[in-house]
Amino acid sequence: MNVLVLGATGYIGSAVVRRLTREGHQIVALVKKSSAVVDAAIRVGDLTDPDSLRAAVTDDIDAVLHLATPTGQEEVDAAAVDALLDRLRGTGRPFVYTSGVWVLGVTGDRVADESTATDPLDIVGYRPRIEQRVLAAAAAGVRAVVLRPGIVYGHGGGIPAMMVDWAREHGQGRYVGTAGTRWPMVHVDDLAALFVLALGKATPGSVLHGIATPAVPTAALAAAADVAAGGTGRAEPWPVEQATDVFGGPFARALAADQTVSADRTATDLGWQPRERYVTSDLVAGSYA
Repeated sequence: MNVLVLGATGYIGSAVVRRLTREGHQIVALVKKSSAVVDAAIRVGDLTDPDSLRAAVTDDIDAVLHLATPTGQEEVDAAAVDALLDRLRGTGRPFVYTSGVWVLGVTGDRVADESTATDPLDIVGYRPRIEQRVLAAAAAGVRAVVLRPGIVYGHGGGIPAMMVDWAREHGQGRYVGTAGTRWPMVHVDDLAALFVLALGKATPGSVLHGIATPAVPTAALAAAADVAAGGTGRAEPWPVEQATDVFGGPFARALAADQTVSADRTATDLGWQPRERYVTSDLVAGSYA
């Protein structure tokens, strides 16, 4: 397939492009400038310019993956999604929109699955409405699906890399919130494999979860991050109020959100089998060490 990828140069996007290429697909990367250095064919476009997105989805594009970082403005992000979907309506071509588990809100011990109602954290307050625009397109002849990754790790990147930096700067590991906070997590390579499966096998109008481990204690992550930074595995809580001074309230509260999220239905329906489930090992003796 010729796959148009928005966000092809990002942390997740780069892994997805590698996986698609390995499986024989052709990549067309959407970039903001024609001078961008990308090891793929390119189309120039921007989320703030819907006409450029429509122009990018030519007849030779077999599928679209939306992995671009949202702008933070609902009207802009909605118009971008609508522009892409407009070019796909009635064609039966796949469209995968990347959301995230923060749309589920704080779940605590209650396990949220693909059918759980959304209750978004402030930082993603409008994203469920974007999800609904995508899912509704399935009735208009688009193989449209929503994929919600957990907290992504691997290859020394993602939020866990921030935790290693915190440990270096502070002298020991830190986790925002309380020792009871847990994150659903997935290795970036396993997530990339899921995106490829979603293109080929996902039922139109479905919600998918990209989760390998449903609830990883952030206190354990912080201790492992301290080891990765050269420490002895010490960690302490970072009160949300103090973290807010550094990150702003919405992101600090998201980092402190306690979640337990399942991807059992996604794994069963698509035959997805995550291989990497040991984020603390990756921090202590893997790509972050």
